[in-house]
Amino acid sequence: MQCIAYATADQYHLPNLCHDLIAHGFIEIKEFPRDASNVLVMGTENAAKPYDSGTIFVFREGSVVFWNVEEKTHEIQPYEVALVHWENEEITYTVGEGNSKLHRGIFLFNEEMDYDQVVLEKFAFSNALSLSVKLAIWEVSLDNFVESIQSIPEMLKSGQRVKLSRAEVMQKIGELFSLRHCINLSSDLLITPDFYWDREDLEQLYEKTCQFLNINRRVKVVNEKLQHCTELTDLMRNHLSEKHSLRLEWMIVILITIEVMFELARVIF
Repeated sequence: MQCIAYATADQYHLPNLCHDLIAHGFIEIKEFPRDASNVLVMGTENAAKPYDSGTIFVFREGSVVFWNVEEKTHEIQPYEVALVHWENEEITYTVGEGNSKLHRGIFLFNEEMDYDQVVLEKFAFSNALSLSVKLAIWEVSLDNFVESIQSIPEMLKSGQRVKLSRAEVMQKIGELFSLRHCINLSSDLLITPDFYWDREDLEQLYEKTCQFLNINRRVKVVNEKLQHCTELTDLMRNHLSEKHSLRLEWMIVILITIEVMFELARVIF
């Protein structure tokens, strides 16, 4: 059976989404811990294979994870979710004997577990998958940002004029800080969510999946790139500030020169 994760938006409005999904035949799974308030858990009868029920985890942060769900339900058309297939994670899972775990890139679930416990374990796996696909979108955004400023160092090195206005530089700085905020402050990429503090078994599944997806290493690389971009944008801002200061100094010199000339003219004539 297949588990597929997508990141489709900056954020979802879960109450509205829940209402609309129910209207389209989905079933809300309400027997879920209240401290997992950032996720909407839905069931569906459109299971791809008969060995397991179809389950969907919708995370407020803009990512969604499908477990054994028919392909046609991957796109929630009433919301016109754009760019569903930008980045995704697809992992096979199966049910059998032994403890639930991630083994050689496959999720294994204990066939003797009750339904509620299975949903919790799927949530732990889904939580890590949702972070991975969200991080992938931010990685693409950062790569696009780097591409947009990659000519600046060479221009500065060769003494050419930087073809960006002060407003454009400030816009670049704003884009960069927004990206840093998303990755380091408004997500769980740097810390383990509070949900797992008293659920050690689920935490192990979550951490193991994060390790498998190389999330910590990817975050480190992204932050190194962000630091380099920050240094470059600071350099650009300082360069423009120096040009602005030099322009003001020349204006002052010109004004003083004009005043002196008027004074000389008054004395002479």
